[in-house]
Amino acid sequence: MRLDKFLKVSRLIKRRSVAKEVADKGRILINGKQAKSSSTVKAGDEMTLQFGNKTVVVRIDKIVETTKKDEAQDMYTIISETSVPRAGDSPF
Repeated sequence: MRLDKFLKVSRLIKRRSVAKEVADKGRILINGKQAKSSSTVKAGDEMTLQFGNKTVVVRIDKIVETTKKDEAQDMYTIISETSVPRAGDSPF
């Protein structure tokens, strides 16, 4: 399955056009390699997504063409989620 379609179906990113834009800006890694929106993903792949100040690492558990909202989270497992403080953010 294409990366941009997986991100939309799994609801990691709300719209396919946004998923394509994020991927083509180099903010997504699949198994440690930079991915484009047309990259193929398969079960067992590890994906790193960078959203602004947040980095999420997920393992793809299964690939389905369509899914209900309740079942979308079954497509992946979140391995880690970290936030990077932005310049000017105070820890206090």
